[in-house]
Amino acid sequence: MTAGAPAFPSDFVWGTATASYQVEGAVAEDGRGESIWDRFSAHPGNVWNGDTGAVACDTYHRYAEDIGLMRLLGIGAFRLSVAWPRIMPEGHGHVNQAGLDFYDRLVDELLANGVDPYVTLYHWDLPQVLEDQGGWPARETVDAFTEYTEVVATRLGDRVRHWITQNEPWVVSWLGYGLGVHAPGRKSERDALAAGHHVLLAHGRAAEVLRRESPASEVGIAIDLVPTYPFSDAEADVEAARRSDSFRNRWFLDPVLGRGYPNDMLERYADILPTIGDGDIETIAAPLDFLGINYYTRNVVRAGIGEVETEGAERTDMGWEVYPDGLHDLLTRLRAEYELPDLYVTENGAAFSDARENGSVPDPRRIAYLKGHLDALALAIAEGVPVRGYFLWSLLDNFEWAFGFSRRFGIVYVDFDTLERVPKDSFAWYRDFIEAQRP
Repeated sequence: MTAGAPAFPSDFVWGTATASYQVEGAVAEDGRGESIWDRFSAHPGNVWNGDTGAVACDTYHRYAEDIGLMRLLGIGAFRLSVAWPRIMPEGHGHVNQAGLDFYDRLVDELLANGVDPYVTLYHWDLPQVLEDQGGWPARETVDAFTEYTEVVATRLGDRVRHWITQNEPWVVSWLGYGLGVHAPGRKSERDALAAGHHVLLAHGRAAEVLRRESPASEVGIAIDLVPTYPFSDAEADVEAARRSDSFRNRWFLDPVLGRGYPNDMLERYADILPTIGDGDIETIAAPLDFLGINYYTRNVVRAGIGEVETEGAERTDMGWEVYPDGLHDLLTRLRAEYELPDLYVTENGAAFSDARENGSVPDPRRIAYLKGHLDALALAIAEGVPVRGYFLWSLLDNFEWAFGFSRRFGIVYVDFDTLERVPKDSFAWYRDFIEAQRP
């Protein structure tokens, strides 16, 4: 497939994505409260070079400029997230009207420019006050999230037509609470398991609220999935890959799609599982209008070792193998093994070391990455997988969590000293690709 060859349905949704803490900045303006990422990034050694999201891309003040770029790009949708501490600085109770006003303006500006907002309610910026009270391992956080969801949906639900309740529950629970490399930096398997359960429970509770307060909208969740392959055909490697898949993928995918938690994982963690209340599993399995899939790379697993690198494989600046076939394999596997709602690829992209050259930013490796993955996506759709849209990560270079500003995922280069935006060559490529798909 080439950039000039239509391969997608005429109503396919083309978009890009960002997240609040990664782009907004303005962390102490207009009544916003402290988030776990404000606290985590302020602690020396947690984030590369001591970077923080205090200013980030300053989208809080520059959103009109960024939406202008979206218009030039020709996308029909934009995935953004709402900052919980900007809406409810104490996590629950008091509502900060100035925070709601910001997202009011943002949604209206998107719609005025023909861009449909896909709004994520939680993209990792938990109010710090809730973390101080137990965070996601505490069941009370589910109640706070439900209250927050109602506040946002009541204000924006007349215009927002697509909601994503939670982004990447595996990352929230295991990187934040199990391994400690993301905010809030805890290192406890018990906490990670409790956090994971409560994030999923919060998803189910939020879905109920959204259907009540925004009845004309569609509701989904974005799950990061990493297809797992055995190192060889040896029985031990195949079994190791199966266990890894249960931990990394099915632990969250199965309950959301109505199967409950995988038995092998319940057995593995039997001694430290959180309390699973009556009705929890049914709430988590709330009917979905769509399932968001975030795909970046694959895992290859060898018995006794775990994840191993593929010799000679190309890797991004994140160290992730470039493997477009993994997207096709993942999507066709989902179709074969589950009863699916509509699917969206809610994140896909690559970090490379981009630099300005005479006013432009050439990024041929990103273009090759995108072309390969869109080829794989087109093939999956041709084989009957119900994918309705694709969101490239990311519109802008931004604050890449513990990597700070050292990793550039954007198709728009951001000079973090001046905040100037410079579209990269991949921006023009994606623009032309989208245009070529139009009937």
